[in-house]
Amino acid sequence: MGTVLPSSPGGDLSIVICGAAGQGLQTVETLGAAMFKRMGLHVFATKEFMSRVRGGSNSSQLRLSELPVRALVDRIDLLICLNRGLRDNVIRRISKDTLVIADPEEMGGEAEGLGGRFVPFPILSMARSSGGPALASSVVLGLMGALVGVQWELLEREVRGRFAAKGEKVLSGNLKAAQEGFHGALGLKSSEGIVVNLVPRSSLSGRLLMSGNDGVFMGAIAGGCDFVTAYPMSPGSGVLHLMAQHARAFRVAVEQAEDEIAAANMVLGAWYAGARAMATTSGGGFALMCEAVSLCGVSEVPMVVHIGQRPGPATGMATRTEQADLNLALYAGHGEFPRAIFTPGDVEEAFHCTRAAFEVADQCQVPAFVLTDQYLLDSSHDLDPFSVGHISTNWVVETSSDYGRYRITPDGISPRGVPGLGEGLVCVDSHEHDEWGHMKEDFQLRVRMTRKRLAKEEVLRARVMPPVFNGPSDAPFVVVGWGSTKEIVREAISSPELEGRFCQVHLPQVWPLPLKALRDLIRDRRVVVLEGNATGQLDALLRIHGICSHGRINHFSGLQMPVEDAVAALREMDFEGGA
Repeated sequence: MGTVLPSSPGGDLSIVICGAAGQGLQTVETLGAAMFKRMGLHVFATKEFMSRVRGGSNSSQLRLSELPVRALVDRIDLLICLNRGLRDNVIRRISKDTLVIADPEEMGGEAEGLGGRFVPFPILSMARSSGGPALASSVVLGLMGALVGVQWELLEREVRGRFAAKGEKVLSGNLKAAQEGFHGALGLKSSEGIVVNLVPRSSLSGRLLMSGNDGVFMGAIAGGCDFVTAYPMSPGSGVLHLMAQHARAFRVAVEQAEDEIAAANMVLGAWYAGARAMATTSGGGFALMCEAVSLCGVSEVPMVVHIGQRPGPATGMATRTEQADLNLALYAGHGEFPRAIFTPGDVEEAFHCTRAAFEVADQCQVPAFVLTDQYLLDSSHDLDPFSVGHISTNWVVETSSDYGRYRITPDGISPRGVPGLGEGLVCVDSHEHDEWGHMKEDFQLRVRMTRKRLAKEEVLRARVMPPVFNGPSDAPFVVVGWGSTKEIVREAISSPELEGRFCQVHLPQVWPLPLKALRDLIRDRRVVVLEGNATGQLDALLRIHGICSHGRINHFSGLQMPVEDAVAALREMDFEGGA
């Protein structure tokens, strides 16, 4: 009995690789994505993993297609297992059409009971004959490459690029393991009648392959970032690691602080001294930064914080994903002061939003937050090269001897000096203060200074990122969302099941709300708000400002909502019956 993948003509191939922490799943995903993209296939890759250094059961998904793909799907066409003990979140996705490839020596009788069509493959013995069990990931890389139709020369190039710097012994072992898997899979294709119907494109060589972490990192560099600090907290740590890895090349100072309170105050100190600084954290770490956020509000020293969301409260689920910290970012810090909140939905937006955060923070002297999540940060896809835009503006002025740091201006933005640049004294204070930064208990002054700070909201509104519209212009229903739901909704509304009934409005910046643009796009459509939290935080914010939804979809399991679930949830919306 043969197997044709994907099962529908013109479809995409969903490959899921399962294994324990420490078995090299990250290597398979990274090299596999690069290999298939070089082959000429569009690639989307994502992962879910347990909060442990060794053991457990994690999985990576690779979606391969002749057309661009950018979202998670529930479907598994090909499942490759490196260890026993698959978890329910993978097992429930196996269908009768799933091809399951595993080593019976490792899996015991578990593989036969998973469902789908089981085909045994000696992954462990191939790894041992190549140098040891740790080489199983390279066996799987060779197996995948051969099944999809990659030429050995291309696969060899990827393996050499990854392992050449680790020495001849490591390189030769991984090459041998990949070759064992490759040639074994060629025999498997023939004996089991496995056919993969994907036609590579020759025009993908110029496309980039980037993750959400890459987008935030590169956006910060493009925004002029030269100081990054953090107390490591997943999923925000990926950006910290990239900054540290490339610190010398981009002349960035990287500091691992003793805690998040110190990190946030270091950011303020660095901006005060003339740097462009960012902290990267998660919701639990950002909770500790709230006092510094309020200090930013009154001192009008710029601040940029990247918040990689994960499920809370407290420690929650350290390696999972959620969108439950919008309200935290919106209301963080005591007192009233302006802020900007960016919510990128894909890799390119992660770049542009992070860059914009530096510009907005610098120009308006406010806190700017970039709100991502584990799913977005740890997912990657291919994309066309994009323009990095204009060179960052230098908003710092040379001070005169009569310089007043908090000079009242029509738009509320005072000229910002830094110590040592000019003759003036740059005095900042956490107390209410006069125009020269001196603490003063004057009630009329308090009113003037509060109005001055809040006046900057008009500047923030004028430069807010516009909503992104997608789908048929005559659709009667519109799905409104923010952040990492963007590409899932985009693919869902284009499915045949929804028959062009839905369009999409995505918000790459949630605050200030682009109200006029939102209303112009929504018009008289019925509104569904889809977001990854339990309470509908964006939905509530829209209602405060007079945009009322007819229904909402909330997903908060700790795993991202796949395209199929989004389609099913939208189909179930019965607006005629009152939603």
